[in-house]
Amino acid sequence: MVGEPGIPMLLDLKNTQIPRSLIPFEKASRTKNKRQYVHFYMHDKYFARVLTATDKYLGLFKEFDGVITPDCTLLVNQAPCIQQTNTYFNRAVGFYLQKQGIPVIPNIRWSDERSFDYCFLGVPKHGIVCISTHGCIRSAEDKRLMEVGVEEMLRVLEPSDVLVHGYMPEKVFGRFYQYAKFHWIMAKAMSPR
Repeated sequence: MVGEPGIPMLLDLKNTQIPRSLIPFEKASRTKNKRQYVHFYMHDKYFARVLTATDKYLGLFKEFDGVITPDCTLLVNQAPCIQQTNTYFNRAVGFYLQKQGIPVIPNIRWSDERSFDYCFLGVPKHGIVCISTHGCIRSAEDKRLMEVGVEEMLRVLEPSDVLVHGYMPEKVFGRFYQYAKFHWIMAKAMSPR
């Protein structure tokens, strides 16, 4: 456990690979293509059961190449204790899956600058991370928060690669390409930047 809120520390696995493609958790049980990572970029209610009964889904997750840790919501107007709890669930599920032999890529989620004290905890430096812009860059303030969050994530975690789920506007991300390899995650494939 690390930091004031006691966030689980993910294992530093250097052999994690960039996913070939991603599939939403809600579609994972119905697909034949298992050569992809399962993601949770959807409303929390669709994966809440994974947070409290992760072991029930081990069989499903082991069929795939790996899992992106759950994208538990962190909102600017949420109480910090809720945001810290959601960060805890993200890392706890990831750590548990790693201990079961499942490759994991940490999803990084922040709300605003106040969340920077805990939202990067439990993630090894210099690895692959994943973020989502889905629903998070609609307004000018959303874009500003995305940009300052990416900047802080790069400073704190120094990732080798950043997977971006959702729209990846040059205006928000362009100045960061020199600090890590950015990969835009499309519906069926991924392309590096």
